[in-house]
Amino acid sequence: MTLTRLRTASQQQLLKLLRWRVWVQEKLQPTDWQVTLLWAAAAGVLGALAALLFTSLTEGTHRLLTGSRAGIVESMRLLPWWGALAVPTLGGVLTGLIIRVGQKLLPGQSSTDYMEAIALGSGRLPLRASLTKIAASLFAIGSGASIGREGPLVQLAALVSSLIGRWRGLPPPRARLLIACGGAAGIASAYNAPIGGSFFIAEIVLGTIAMESLGPLAVSAVAAALTLRTLTNAAQLYAVPAFHLGSLWEIGPYVLLGLLMGAFAPLFLRSLRRAETFFVGLHLPLVLRLGLGGLLVGAVATRVPEVCGNGYTVVVDILNGEVGWLLLVLLLACKWFATASSFGSGAPGGVFTPSLFMGASSGFLFGTAVHALWPAAAGDPRAFALVGMGAFLGAVSHAPLMAIIMLFEMTLSYDIVLPLMLCTVIAFYTAKSFWNRSLYSESLQRKAAEAPAADPLDGHAVEAFMKADPPRVAFDARFAEIARLFLSERVNYVYVTTPERKFLGVVALHDIKPFLSEPALADVVIAGDILHDDFPFVRVDESLGQALNRFLGVRAERLPVLSSDGRLLGSLAKSDLLLALVELQKRPTPKAQPAGAEPVAAPKLAAETPAANVVCT
Repeated sequence: MTLTRLRTASQQQLLKLLRWRVWVQEKLQPTDWQVTLLWAAAAGVLGALAALLFTSLTEGTHRLLTGSRAGIVESMRLLPWWGALAVPTLGGVLTGLIIRVGQKLLPGQSSTDYMEAIALGSGRLPLRASLTKIAASLFAIGSGASIGREGPLVQLAALVSSLIGRWRGLPPPRARLLIACGGAAGIASAYNAPIGGSFFIAEIVLGTIAMESLGPLAVSAVAAALTLRTLTNAAQLYAVPAFHLGSLWEIGPYVLLGLLMGAFAPLFLRSLRRAETFFVGLHLPLVLRLGLGGLLVGAVATRVPEVCGNGYTVVVDILNGEVGWLLLVLLLACKWFATASSFGSGAPGGVFTPSLFMGASSGFLFGTAVHALWPAAAGDPRAFALVGMGAFLGAVSHAPLMAIIMLFEMTLSYDIVLPLMLCTVIAFYTAKSFWNRSLYSESLQRKAAEAPAADPLDGHAVEAFMKADPPRVAFDARFAEIARLFLSERVNYVYVTTPERKFLGVVALHDIKPFLSEPALADVVIAGDILHDDFPFVRVDESLGQALNRFLGVRAERLPVLSSDGRLLGSLAKSDLLLALVELQKRPTPKAQPAGAEPVAAPKLAAETPAANVVCT
């Protein structure tokens, strides 16, 4: 009697939970896309927390190496000459040692480049190799290398997202999208620019602004920005005075500035490539190579400490008119040399913020020259510095839309938007006409050439994107077993198979609703009684194009994948299919090297220095 009561109570509790599950499905109707947005938000929050952690670690490393709590430039200014020389050198040596130890302990690790994982890879970033690279970057950045901390910061946020994807067992398309969400969160956290962070990944890495990818990126970036603003006093990155377009005569100099930035950007990129070639050509061990790069930066820093770090503080001084043009000429030349030294030696970091320095300083110098010759055409040279930042960034990244949006977010200066848009677009097209390579495209194209991806529309592509071992029950499974499966798995359909896994049909969550208020009837129902044997399916040997046709006219978010003999192998999500098709259209393809073109040293560098900065953010 007691056993019967317990069984009845258990059945009633099961039916109560199942009624709640059906209500949630009918009222809220969570789809794969909605779940993807939830995980994108989680990636944004965790990415922001990872960014705060990395920032704290870099500051701690800086204090350890310099003994100062001041900023990197001020710390270098306070050090004696031998200290300013020794700190970047020591930082380079320690960076090389960490990378070398990581190579010894983790041989044969896959690439840690998050851009490659998004555009070409399987959506998995190696944990230990990525952490090794991030740890090495702490000493490079903390010692004053002329690179930005945004690169490894974004790498860490992308790694956290990759771990989420691995934990959830996401298929490659959604795993790659989740890493992209982490990258967007990292950019948003580094620059407090959620829109710019979204478009950075969409325009540069994914190569598309389709809502299938842009939507989750935006959610992740906004979640990161909100988390950052909740935990810190984050504001716009560059607090600048209000600028106004004085007269229409100023448009002419802005057009000319766009042309100059477009010509300057390829020259800057070529100098970075030549620096790589120079350092690789020395055939030095990795530790000595990075130490030499630090030594060169330190040698300049003994006289010009402003070359250390990413150049943020100097840009702020430029935008506030606190740097004279004669000093700025010296700073521009020295910063250019220091950035090439750090980047060329393979210091892990970014050149995004140093690029903003190059644009701001050259734009201010141009505005000063115009103001001296024709004051009415350049009322305030600082406005040219601001516009120059966006124009140069758009030219080196080949992402003008991202550059315009990001400059606006970082400064919140709306009055400068019109000349900024005009100048950035002109700089972009000018740069492409001189050299059709950007900060990011070359490394991705090289990887595509080394390991060209198979066309997902051909052959047995469905197998690569399906989820194996979906929830299934036997034909004679009791109602209680079906109910427990619906409660434990977030699915709307349970597949019914024979013991040999031959597919018979599906049981829909909605179809069990009539039995929820009839416990006695539910007790005798089996899967075969409520089976849909005409449910559409996908063959494993079909292309993704054929699989897409199977979803036409079907409300289901997933379809079963069957073998040629009718056995259930897995399930294919419509969201994964659409993401795969979007990726296919925008996947980077190898480009033939034109006759007489300048040889590129990057492949050699990547082979000799796997953790080197092959132009990440």
